[in-house]
Amino acid sequence: MPAERFPRRTLWFPALSVRVRILASILLVAAAGMTAAGTTAYFVQRESTLDSIDTALVGAVDDARFIATDSKATTLNVVLEAVVQQIRPGTNEATLAIIDGAAALAPGGDVDFRLEENRAFVARVVGETATGKVVLGNVRTAGRTVRYVAAPVFVTGDPVAGVFVAAFDLDAAMRPVTDALLTSLRVTLAALVVLGLVGWLVSGRLLRPIRALREAAARITASDVSERIPVVGRDDVSELTRTVNDMLDRLEGALTGQRRLLDDVGHELKTPITIVRGHLELMDQDDPADVVATRALAIDELDRMNGLVRDISALAEVHRPLGVTRTPVDVAVLTELVRTKAAALSGHRWVTTEAAEIVVPVDAGKLTQALLQLATNAVSHGGVDGTIDIGSATGRDAAGNPRLRLWVSDDGPGIGAEAQEHVFERFRRGTTGRGPAGSGLGLAIVRAIAEAHGGTATVASEPGRGATFTIDLPIPPDAVAPDSRPADSSRAEPMESTL
Repeated sequence: MPAERFPRRTLWFPALSVRVRILASILLVAAAGMTAAGTTAYFVQRESTLDSIDTALVGAVDDARFIATDSKATTLNVVLEAVVQQIRPGTNEATLAIIDGAAALAPGGDVDFRLEENRAFVARVVGETATGKVVLGNVRTAGRTVRYVAAPVFVTGDPVAGVFVAAFDLDAAMRPVTDALLTSLRVTLAALVVLGLVGWLVSGRLLRPIRALREAAARITASDVSERIPVVGRDDVSELTRTVNDMLDRLEGALTGQRRLLDDVGHELKTPITIVRGHLELMDQDDPADVVATRALAIDELDRMNGLVRDISALAEVHRPLGVTRTPVDVAVLTELVRTKAAALSGHRWVTTEAAEIVVPVDAGKLTQALLQLATNAVSHGGVDGTIDIGSATGRDAAGNPRLRLWVSDDGPGIGAEAQEHVFERFRRGTTGRGPAGSGLGLAIVRAIAEAHGGTATVASEPGRGATFTIDLPIPPDAVAPDSRPADSSRAEPMESTL
């Protein structure tokens, strides 16, 4: 079977969890750091110990030279005897005097080790000092490593040649350093075990939301996105959980809206299709009048279906991401422009009782669309030849935040309290009206435009006293202007237009 059919990672590397990889990386770095620190400390202490031993050995030669000079003896034997007696070896030390190539004098009492018993060592020292130079060296003797110094000794008038030897047991001298290294390694191992346990617990706690996210994502289906991940803590992973939950909220809202739209569209399209089909089935092909009437009815229903599809497209447009393009807009100019356009809709008296003198970042095209839709709604459901007010103003909400209000108000029969609760829903049509029946999406589009700007759309009405539809939008702090400024002559009275 070809190898390329299998993922390369599966062939070469085991699938390790993120928790294991994070913990392994931390332990490797910690182990490398602790080992490097312990090894560095060991070599530094080792070099320091070796330097101190060499210093002590050189000091022993200087002491021997001083003792020999101070004794004023005329024979080599007497000089070396004085040196061996006065330079007493300490812990892990030994001294020896060699005369005529043989071990002659050694300190009495208990010493840690003796050099005179190793004839090979004595012969080596005699050979190394034959040139008359002081020699520093290492030798393995009696199961230990010895660091020694050998200094030739001569006495004027005495033909006998001698050598003074001082030595340190390197193994014993280095044992504290080696023990410190071993202790450091044991502490490192213990620290790594503790670090591993703590890291395992902490990483498990930190990665728990990610595991929950993976499990939730595996359970979520296209038909059910209601599950949410519990948020614990305030760290970055918890923030990720909150972000994912917010994303799921948006997805659920989008899916819910999509289902509602499909249900509503299916319901709304079923009626005209049924009407057209029924009339076509019952049409008398031999009766020209019946054919013409059925044709007109079918065309009318198809036109209504076309308007329905157009409104659905508009509703989807305002909900689509980046559907709102904000630019600085003079609200007073926008209000007057909408009033001027709306005046062509009917012979009503169109006025602007108030216009907000402020520049805010909004989508002028979308707001114009929303206000004209409200104006069309006022024409269809307002008074026959009454007054329609298109205005705007700034204010503050209960929390003191600046707000911008744009409204369309009519003096028609008004809207009942029960109808007000559903007036902005899709495919809701008014029970009264003089114009052609709409698709029921106009006010839903108005609400969608308001929500796309971060605001709301509301209605205030009482039966027999007209209705006021308001778009309430937040104002950025840097765009806040005085609620009003001195009106000029063109704003002294309400602006109006009639057609």
